Amino acid sequence: MAENTTVAVLGTGIMGAAMARNLIGAGFEVRAWNRSPEKAKPLARDGATVVTDPAEAATSADFLLTMLSDADVIEEVVGDGVLPTLAEGAVWLQMSTVGKGGDERLARLASESNVAYVDAPVLGTKAPAEQGQLVVLASGPGEVRDKCEVVFRAVGSKTVWLGEAGEGSRLKLVVNNWIVGLLGVLAETISFARATGVDPRKFLETIEGGPLGLPYAQMKGAMMIDRDFPTSFSARLARKDAGLVLEAAEGEGLEMVVARAVAARFDEAIEAGRGEEDMAAVYEAARPKR
Repeated sequence: MAENTTVAVLGTGIMGAAMARNLIGAGFEVRAWNRSPEKAKPLARDGATVVTDPAEAATSADFLLTMLSDADVIEEVVGDGVLPTLAEGAVWLQMSTVGKGGDERLARLASESNVAYVDAPVLGTKAPAEQGQLVVLASGPGEVRDKCEVVFRAVGSKTVWLGEAGEGSRLKLVVNNWIVGLLGVLAETISFARATGVDPRKFLETIEGGPLGLPYAQMKGAMMIDRDFPTSFSARLARKDAGLVLEAAEGEGLEMVVARAVAARFDEAIEAGRGEEDMAAVYEAARPKR
């Protein structure tokens, strides 16, 4: 099915570019657009058609795949005459993390244009995206699921179907709260170890291989210890995700004390100029100051 199937990819940052390359490798015709054109241009060498207008990317495309930073940007880009240009029967695969409210707004936008909408945020960062190993949290109309699977198989190793559109975004918020909270506690644990004269590498060594020794903690903990933060997923975007969690919790009347404290740590790291570094740079806000 990939042959003669066109996917318009809007958003070719770290994640979107990797997904576009995997789609090209799977045989799809890919049209790529990005707000900063220089980020899309390298995809031309991989076989993508790089365009300067999102409507041009979407014209007669079978799938619209959005991987932009937030719901406001997506609404601005896609709401500007893009959806009506898609092929008849096309599907909008909304794969960014936009939160509960953002997803609802984008679903309405799709409904107004009579375009099938699949809410499908992904789990994974730079390396899994490059390797086609993302986990897709898909939710949307049952009648388009089989059609979407060929796209999801190209970018991910696993697709979890969750029911009606919106369920994917809600589950992504739950997972993100766990990830961001883990980073916040890990940063303070490594800081506490150093402050009390304990080698933080011994902490990681002690928990490794047991039920407490999460591979994710080993990877991010090593970055914190070395204070070296090559970006896999930026601190700025992690803070955005933390904000979406808090926004959704507030809407349900739930006070998330720990999540709010971790978000404040990310604010400190961003204010210190670490926003575009990996989210493990939250350590810089927690590390001992003496």
